[in-house]
Amino acid sequence: MSDTRISVALAQIAPVWLDRDATIRKIVTWIEKAANEGCSLVVFGEALLPGYPFWVERTDGAQFESALQKSLFAHYVTQGVAIDNGDLDRITAVARENEIAVYLGIVERAADRGGHSLYCSMVYVDAKGVIGSVHRKLMPTHEERLVWAIGDGNGLRTHKLGPFTAGGLNCWENWLPLARASLYAQGEDLHVAIWPGSTRNTDEITRFIARESRSYVISVGGLMRKSDIKSDLPHAELLIETADQMMANGGSCVAAPNGEWLLEPQSDDESLYIVELDHDRVLEERHSLDVAGHYSRPDVTRLIVNRKRQTTTEFSDD
Repeated sequence: MSDTRISVALAQIAPVWLDRDATIRKIVTWIEKAANEGCSLVVFGEALLPGYPFWVERTDGAQFESALQKSLFAHYVTQGVAIDNGDLDRITAVARENEIAVYLGIVERAADRGGHSLYCSMVYVDAKGVIGSVHRKLMPTHEERLVWAIGDGNGLRTHKLGPFTAGGLNCWENWLPLARASLYAQGEDLHVAIWPGSTRNTDEITRFIARESRSYVISVGGLMRKSDIKSDLPHAELLIETADQMMANGGSCVAAPNGEWLLEPQSDDESLYIVELDHDRVLEERHSLDVAGHYSRPDVTRLIVNRKRQTTTEFSDD
């Protein structure tokens, strides 16, 4: 591999739905697969650990004080990822052991917000096994707001990855111009967009962001099928009855800095897709357009980003 090139892996997989520990074991296996292929980075879909809340729109999720919704949410919380409790330790260890970076979508049970609310978070783990950022989704979309809390700007950060500077966003927040701009301003030239899984989400915006930013863009979606609903889940019979045969079909893809496809959207199959990226192509495309550099006008428009982690209480014991 030259100094300007890296290989990246897109892990388009289904979770062991709503089972945190079993899904972690599966993720570890796919990290090892990517490392064995010589990849510098492996990316997983949004909320993969322990799974996207597909039941909400199918079971009258907006019904207030619903015993059903309370029961499903309570189970979801028990399967949430408490980073401070070491829930990601096996994943950070396998990243370190295999010297591979990881972007992973999790449903975070955040201790700094009391431990009972959930955040759709995107975690970056570097090749030394260190968690570099935990980005909580700025605004959950539509029915997601019934189970996920609103995030903050703390995780709007980029990370060095060989010759690249990588950053990322969750699902529909990739449509937020200012969120993207905050990453561009930090030198991002490898943008990672993670999704629960749908070609309708990735087939246009992936190439659009690439052309706007003159960066490589990796979109990774998950899979979710009726057959992935285990019979021992709470209200399993209802969950199976109301589910579609295919609720998330992937859509993982990669666009080059000029917007051309390097990997067209892939659907339905659980697979590891590997693409080689050459940083020289970023430099070539920045010749005509660099939205945070020579094509910007900070004397006219500038962005202010608050990256302070938001908490409800500050304690002073002095």
